[in-house]
Amino acid sequence: MAYNNRESRENNQMVFGIRAVIEAIRSGKEIESLYIQRGIGGGLINELKTLMHEYGIVGQQVPVEKLNRITQKNHQGVIAVISPIIYQKIENIIPEIFEKGETPLILVLDGITDVRNMGAIARTAECAGVHAIVIPAKGSAQINADGIKTSAGALYKIPVCRHDNFMQTIRFLQESGLQLVCCTEKTKDDIYSPDYTSPTAIIMGSEEDGIRNEIIRIADHLAKIPMFGEIESLNVSVSTGIILYEAVRQRGVK
Repeated sequence: MAYNNRESRENNQMVFGIRAVIEAIRSGKEIESLYIQRGIGGGLINELKTLMHEYGIVGQQVPVEKLNRITQKNHQGVIAVISPIIYQKIENIIPEIFEKGETPLILVLDGITDVRNMGAIARTAECAGVHAIVIPAKGSAQINADGIKTSAGALYKIPVCRHDNFMQTIRFLQESGLQLVCCTEKTKDDIYSPDYTSPTAIIMGSEEDGIRNEIIRIADHLAKIPMFGEIESLNVSVSTGIILYEAVRQRGVK
């Protein structure tokens, strides 16, 4: 079983070896994660680190045992995971939406770390006509083969925007005329209160921590899903579907 898991990871768009990783970065590949053997040095490693700094790529220093668990191939102390999608910038997408005469509906995912939840959310978002998904560069699920499969291919269709300065990105959305609607239990207002026919960014948080407080503080609306059973919460992918389709209902079926 361990061998099958390794084989699955090796098929998940990985690049092994220092020179191969350098060329992958230079060719414009999206690096999802990069592992470097702890204590390794040399001219090529220095070249790689310079390139990482130039492209804003953050690597993880790990023991060689971890690299060996990932693959039995000659990794030379470096393994990169290549993203199956090309990330976009929300700063480029918002103007295009307005230029088309459409009303933006953006989905912001704050701290969704489960890859299957990410895939399920993307599938619903694509069906609901969401223009783009925004995620933080850190603390978010990797978009990999499992996520693509769970999304039924939606992650290939809907733009995903990954940003280092997440709060700056949130403020950009607000400054661009989008109302921020946080789906949270920290309110008495329900999801039917906001007017989703306006330009809107719906923000969902993780099931463990919810939406970070600094986003809650600047939100235009806080909205919760009414619940009447004994279980106090819904799966985040289900919650996302509920609030997105309230937006769809208000905007009308086209």
